[in-house]
Amino acid sequence: MQRRFATQALTIAALLGCALPAIAQNSAQNPADSWPSRPIKWVVPFPPGGAMDAIARTLGDVASRKLGQPFVIENKAGAGGNIGADYVAKQPADGYTLMITSIGMATNGALYGKLSYDPIKDFEPVSLLAVVPNILVAGSKQTDVKNVKDVIAKAKANPGKLTYASAGNGTSIHLAGANFTAMTGVNMLHVPYRGSGPAITDLLGGQVDFMFDSITSARPHLQSGKLRALAITTKTRSPSLPDVPTVAEAGVPGYEVSPWFATFMPAGTPAAIVEKLGKTLNEAMKDPEVKKRFESIGAEAMGSTPQQLRTHLKTETDRWTHLIKQANIKVD
Repeated sequence: MQRRFATQALTIAALLGCALPAIAQNSAQNPADSWPSRPIKWVVPFPPGGAMDAIARTLGDVASRKLGQPFVIENKAGAGGNIGADYVAKQPADGYTLMITSIGMATNGALYGKLSYDPIKDFEPVSLLAVVPNILVAGSKQTDVKNVKDVIAKAKANPGKLTYASAGNGTSIHLAGANFTAMTGVNMLHVPYRGSGPAITDLLGGQVDFMFDSITSARPHLQSGKLRALAITTKTRSPSLPDVPTVAEAGVPGYEVSPWFATFMPAGTPAAIVEKLGKTLNEAMKDPEVKKRFESIGAEAMGSTPQQLRTHLKTETDRWTHLIKQANIKVD
């Protein structure tokens, strides 16, 4: 009898010995089941107050309610977003650090030459979040310019004399202007500023002629009548300004500059966590609260799968690297 019980005990122990590794393996294959169990750090590589910061805070608030853990926004500004990106690239791939970034993820490699991180290899794409259109606006002294064709005609009649402002070399605002001059063949002088604020001030004062400004910062001046909207840079019209044509519609076929925002996690973050976060953010963008906040800053929700974002980043990197090299654009 004792021998039989001993044999059964050994059999049970052997079965448990086989089962436990399988249970552990299944648990390891589903890290998203227990994620998140603590606060998540969301790095914004630019100062507070801009569209990027507003998008992260808005989505973070809604996502925290869906996932049951707070999203802690941490601004790590500097070097066109490179300081924040470098920081995130070096964080543990455990699902507790993510970054919102912009078109700079596709342009900084060409603008800065050598980066301390690899935009493709050092990150896991999560999801596209939004696009915030740029808008071609005319300054206070350009009273005779009513549309894009007027800009082109005047620039061709006065080569090198008309100016367009930007928020700095290599920004999407600058690239929008550089793409415009390249596609139309006009010669306009680029005047870089340190941010949209001082550029808008000089545009309002007549020191510069035009600007491809972010719709977020330009819209208040459009509503007050101090600036005149000529065209939207995106492929389709903006719901915020539905009467303003696209640059392509207004006379430059094929033109499109869509300043996008997306989120990434450190390379090696488990795919299940990446997918869970992506789905959560895509659901959050359907929330009425998010839609209302996005509309207030001129943002249009996008959303994507991780693979769609990976493909988008590669396409954008190839496109902008070509233009940056062609136009010999360098950062300050």
